[in-house]
Amino acid sequence: MALRRYSDPVHRIITLDRSLPFDALLMALIDTPEFQRLRRIRQLGLAFVVFQGAEHSRFAHSLGVMHTMTLALDTLQRSGVRLDAQVCGLARLAALLHDIGHGPFSHVMEKVLHQRHEDWTKRIIGDPATAIHGRLTSHDPQLPDTLIALLEGQFRPRFAAQLVSSQLDCDRFDYLLRDSLMTGVSYGCYDLPWILHALTVDTTNDSLIVRARGVLAVEEYLFARYHMFRRVYFHHALRAAENMLVAMFRRAVTLTHEGRLAFRLSGTAMDKLITGVPLTTAEYLSLDDADVLFHIKQWQRDPDPVLSDLAGRFLERRLFKSLDVSALSSEAIAKVRAALESALVKRGWPPEFYLLEDDAGDVPYFGPYLPDAPERHIIVEDHQTHPRQREISEVSAAVQGLRPYRLRRLCFPEDLRDIAHTTVASLVS
Repeated sequence: MALRRYSDPVHRIITLDRSLPFDALLMALIDTPEFQRLRRIRQLGLAFVVFQGAEHSRFAHSLGVMHTMTLALDTLQRSGVRLDAQVCGLARLAALLHDIGHGPFSHVMEKVLHQRHEDWTKRIIGDPATAIHGRLTSHDPQLPDTLIALLEGQFRPRFAAQLVSSQLDCDRFDYLLRDSLMTGVSYGCYDLPWILHALTVDTTNDSLIVRARGVLAVEEYLFARYHMFRRVYFHHALRAAENMLVAMFRRAVTLTHEGRLAFRLSGTAMDKLITGVPLTTAEYLSLDDADVLFHIKQWQRDPDPVLSDLAGRFLERRLFKSLDVSALSSEAIAKVRAALESALVKRGWPPEFYLLEDDAGDVPYFGPYLPDAPERHIIVEDHQTHPRQREISEVSAAVQGLRPYRLRRLCFPEDLRDIAHTTVASLVS
């Protein structure tokens, strides 16, 4: 059939038409093993341990970003912006493939691999051995290189790269609405149609700008992102689970180096990951959430009491508790750490695996803090002043008030909660 329709909880119906060349290519890319793998990678990593509905995948998000890109380009054209069909097709391809490089549990495993998913995305697109590369080159031999340039922001016209990755891009447009819906919270809600309606292109430099009528909607969008980070992405229990997973892998690596890890599948991608052997593209693409969970299930029976305990706690959701020490001085934090470390040692638990520091932060909007990085700015029309275009924090007191922030927490077994709170109380009394 010419038409393919995807039922989507956010956008309702996403439609592709095989009779259209770029739609046919998008459908072919969706059907590749590399893209289908995204069905097995949760969009929000371990957020399901806190928000039971957060089981949605990178596959659904990637389709949503592609659809949002299509909406944005269609809206620009209806508003009178003249767009090249090839540029529109490239932007839709980049939107679809922008997350193809994510590993198991999305961002969580980046802390284990010490590698960025953006780098893997470019590697997968550029690797002649992947089906994605084959589909792209069959359409145009230069297409992989062109897409990589677009994903790196080295593409012209600029607005196409901005719609893929910027402070106002289709990736954020989709994940805020999708993550808000699937976690059952309302923090991420904002008026996407009105923002798209307000977008236009500055013909002098081919960059995105927001018409004056869209300023309030962009304010709402920026605050939606701010609240989603504070209330969802940086949730204390979610961050504790992430830190426990990282600690578990650190312990597995230690045991492997000592020759004491009981369960190993020699030669597999997971074994190479644990032993620090670089992964090929094919090996990296073989990994998904199921591989990590399978190994954790085996590790709960490991003879090593630390690894087995951490694995059991993780699987049974006996998560570490968190203590927010953001307001404490460095000296006070050191005293809290010392009290907790002493208690852990008495219980026979090595502090390096049972006292974890969670350091999280975000810059809700970069504009005022990176004045020399125009790609991090949102430019709006301002009919009250000259020049006619200004960076949004110059015309919006609300955006100007969005400040960078950092959260600092200590994570530890629940048994130590009374000790932690008693120590803090003695320091602030």
